[in-house]
Amino acid sequence: MEFSAEQIADLLEGEIEGKPDIKVNNISKIEDGKVGSLAFLANPKYTQYIYSTKASIVLVNKDFKAEKQISATLIRVKDAYEAFASLLNVYQQHKNYKEGISEKAIIEETAKLGEALYIGAGVYIGENVIIGDNSKIYPNSYIGDNTKIGENTIIFSGVNIYSEIEIGSNCILHSGVVVGGDGFGFAPQNDAEFKKIPQIGNVIIEDNVEVGANTTIDRATIGSTIIRKGVKLDNLIQVAHNVEIGKNTVIAAQTGIAGSTKIGKNCMIGGQVAIAGHITIADNVKAGARTGIAQAVKKEGAILQGIPAMDVRSFYRSSAVFKILPEMKRKLDKIAKKIEE
Repeated sequence: MEFSAEQIADLLEGEIEGKPDIKVNNISKIEDGKVGSLAFLANPKYTQYIYSTKASIVLVNKDFKAEKQISATLIRVKDAYEAFASLLNVYQQHKNYKEGISEKAIIEETAKLGEALYIGAGVYIGENVIIGDNSKIYPNSYIGDNTKIGENTIIFSGVNIYSEIEIGSNCILHSGVVVGGDGFGFAPQNDAEFKKIPQIGNVIIEDNVEVGANTTIDRATIGSTIIRKGVKLDNLIQVAHNVEIGKNTVIAAQTGIAGSTKIGKNCMIGGQVAIAGHITIADNVKAGARTGIAQAVKKEGAILQGIPAMDVRSFYRSSAVFKILPEMKRKLDKIAKKIEE
């Protein structure tokens, strides 16, 4: 896959400074650039490398001013970082482009398939499944009965989607994801045993959602577990039954969300955060790594840290005290000894 500076500039609505016909077939960091590669400069800390890089093309901001001669062809754009991200997206689409249905896939007769699909070997597609145009299902994935998948959605290998699940368009589910497994519902009995509560709800994943590898999203006991539009879930996250995650919220790896909790929109949840069940978290809340949220968060835009969760400023003040506790203990012991004497 090869692109000329002219093609890239047309795609990004940029201005060429150098050779419009020069071509690239790879992407690199500006400091590691090689002939035939494309790099970008957005952070001023890396400006020094633009004068020594061997990259053939470099994306720069329109207001960039060169202080020395530059051998690379420049493409000036409004925002070099954003433009580079757009190019990476195009590159990824070309890289992952596949089409066709493998003879080794098992597809039930009642399934309805869109156009320009890719369905890999070992895929099972159940009864009454609906899959939209241009979607891709990689080998050894399972799509349960009555499930709906929108357009341009990518299901990577080894994903298991149970029955009655709804997945929107432009979603990405990475390998090992399980959607629609039973929620953790058990009723305690008089004999200290637990009786399983049937989980008869489903999971709804709206458009533009990405779910990281080995993340699990449980089906609802009744109703739906809902992942709203634009949510991004990292690897190894547990989303329990009847949870609702608001629009454009991002959650880092190894976070656990207990049942029936509702998280607002535009929240940012760090890694290994523990969120208790049956609580509500307001919009725009940020929780630092390993925070333990046991109660409802009512304040929009709150920034939390610690176990139990507290305002981040209170946490920093408390941390300052934690550090001197051993010394305070020694002083108290001395005072107590003198009192006893």
